[in-house]
Amino acid sequence: MEQSTILLCLVGSAVLIALALLVSAIRVIPEYQRLVVFRLGRCVGARGPGVVLLIPIVDRGVKVDLREQVRDIPHQTSITKDNASISVDFIWYYKVLNATESVLQVGDFEAAAQGMATTTLRAVIGGIMLDDALSEREHINNMLRSRLDEVTERWGVKVTNVEIREIIPPREIQDAMNRQMSAERLRRAVVTESTGTREAAINVADGEKQASILKAEGEKQASILRAEGDKQSQLLRAEGFSAALDKIFEVAQSVDQKTMTLQYFETLKSIGSSPSTKYIFPLEFSQFLERFTKGS
Repeated sequence: MEQSTILLCLVGSAVLIALALLVSAIRVIPEYQRLVVFRLGRCVGARGPGVVLLIPIVDRGVKVDLREQVRDIPHQTSITKDNASISVDFIWYYKVLNATESVLQVGDFEAAAQGMATTTLRAVIGGIMLDDALSEREHINNMLRSRLDEVTERWGVKVTNVEIREIIPPREIQDAMNRQMSAERLRRAVVTESTGTREAAINVADGEKQASILKAEGEKQASILRAEGDKQSQLLRAEGFSAALDKIFEVAQSVDQKTMTLQYFETLKSIGSSPSTKYIFPLEFSQFLERFTKGS
């Protein structure tokens, strides 16, 4: 009885051990991972994705994530080329391109990458002036990415991007920058105000110019219209005077000599009734009298 119990225990243990070995031998690798397999200490390459079978006890697998990763480098104090102390923090993105090399070429990639990023940052900041460090972030990002990528390339890792989040200069430099920004804002306000005043004066001058042009044009049109009116009026008067002369001439053709003589007498009568003491008779008056006498 005791022997059978011991035998059952041994068989059960063997089954459990076999199941455990079988479970450890089967690995399911997602699409974004690879399994670097070591067989008796020798790398036999990367496996996956999908189901990967390992030889129990003989094979050992190391998972490598192929997705793009981001790491944060906290504030680091760096000295610029002009000996100004600034605090810089940034984030950098990387992606494993060769799973096997990322396992074989570096022991602790996270620690190595952070130390390398810190020293690279200090080297880059140490080669530029403070003003450039504050104003040319994109240039610094590109320099950091290029230098980090040179180192990580041999690890099978590609640095895809570097972004500086914050640069904190010393307090006195911050105060000077604030004063400079205040002066710049004041200058822009003065320039904007003067530009507005100039544009307003130009607009007023243009308005007055247009008004003067319109006024002169109106006066010109009015003068032309008045001249046209005077011309028409004079033409009408001349036509009226010409018609009157024609009428007078027409009537005069039908007047006889006696009627003209009587008109002279009427004229002399009106002259005689005036208080004047001197009278002037035309030379033709005696001729009219002779004709009138002969006719009578």
